[in-house]
Order: sequence, then C-alpha cells, then structure tokens
Amino acid sequence: MIKQDLKNEFPKFYKASATKMEIVDVPELNYLMIDGNGDPNNSPLFQEAIEALYGLSYTLKFMVKKGELQVDYGVMPLEGLWWADDMNDFLTGNKAVWKWTLMIMQPRLITTALVGEARKLLAGRKQVPALDKVRFEAMADGLSAQVLYIGPYSGEPPTILKLHEFIKANGYQLSGKHREIYLSDMRRTAPEKLKTIIRQPMSK
Repeated sequence: MIKQDLKNEFPKFYKASATKMEIVDVPELNYLMIDGNGDPNNSPLFQEAIEALYGLSYTLKFMVKKGELQVDYGVMPLEGLWWADDMNDFLTGNKAVWKWTLMIMQPRLITTALVGEARKLLAGRKQVPALDKVRFEAMADGLSAQVLYIGPYSGEPPTILKLHEFIKANGYQLSGKHREIYLSDMRRTAPEKLKTIIRQPMSK
C-alpha cells in the first residue's frame, strides 16, 4: 500500500499564513467541479453539490485504495470559485446574483475513466441529485496572492479588500476568479474558528 499526502505534496497551495499576504504560482491541477448560482445559504443545489463532490471523491478514494493501484490518500478540502457579472455585487455581499463553482482537487492518478466508474458505483448505491452535474477538469490559478482568514464567512470582505490592495501595491492587477479553500469542516467548527484560504489570481 502506497500512502500519498496531497497536502504535503502541495504545501504552498493548501497552507497559508494568517499574518502576511503571500504570492504563489499555482500549477494545473485536476478537480471534480459543479457550477451554480445564487445565495449559497438558501440554494438547494449548493448543498447537493457538496454531497455529490464528497460522495464521488470518497468513492474514488476507496476504489483506488482497494483496486490495482493500492494507493491510500486523503480526500482534499472543498474549494469554491466565486464571482458576479458586476463584481461590486460580490464585494457588497449581494449573494442573490453570485455565481460559483464548487470543487475538490484530485490526485494525478485519477483519470476520466476512473471518474466514470466511480460515478456509476455511487449512483448504484444511493440517490445523489447533483451527481450528473459533476465534471472532471484541469485548471490552473497561475500567479496568485493568498492569505489565511480565520473567522465566519460573513466577515471575509475586509480581508478580501486587503488582499486586492496587496496585489495592486505589488504592481499587479486582478485576473481570474476569487477562490476560497475551506480547511475547516463547516458543519462541526464554530464560525469564529473557521479557517479559509482566500486566493486571488493576478497578472501584470
């Protein structure tokens, strides 16, 4: 059995400082993804997306562990891309018009064929309403700035603004979509203790 620790394999991208902004260059990685829109607090699809992403990710994990590959790895944290057609709506918290992509990073050994097998296996075990909406794709954030935010999600805007100011102060401009990496289990963690990496791609 081969043990694989993805967080230690990509430490710069899944660990961040809460006291200083950092610049990272995020390579192309593979993800399971689901797109949606609207306020995540009252969107049935948002919760269904989380269920589908975790269900498929854990199905893949145990397929790989018990199959020919014999690799044991930990399922990575949930991530989200967030944006709005008018980014002022995003910054001011007009959640009704937000757009989002929820995603979970997958190890490089996961293939389209394995995802297809896992999808059929999961569908045969239980009803997962958003399962058919999951796609498997590669994407790269590229050059980005990031910081660790600790606290409730509703308190993020000042930290986001500081990150944007840091980007501009270093001679860059915002590019790409705002990303959040949820290091804490939101179901079991007090809001004031939630740990979230906030990342913003940037360019010259």
